[in-house]
Amino acid sequence: MIQVNNRDFEWFEGLTVKKLLELKRYTFPEIVVKINNIYIPPEEYEKTQIKDGDNVLALHMFGGG
Repeated sequence: MIQVNNRDFEWFEGLTVKKLLELKRYTFPEIVVKINNIYIPPEEYEKTQIKDGDNVLALHMFGGG
């Protein structure tokens, strides 16, 4: 089990950041991802593995005025 934005999410072997974003249907153009409070650059999403017990934050960045 992992935490995604403070909610339980079922973990499985081989889960990457890219796959997690697809499963959660997070398709926003600007997303910041942190695993255990460590920033993951977008170019690393495909190869960054999420481990059982990790705490993942996926934040949608948007502008306003």
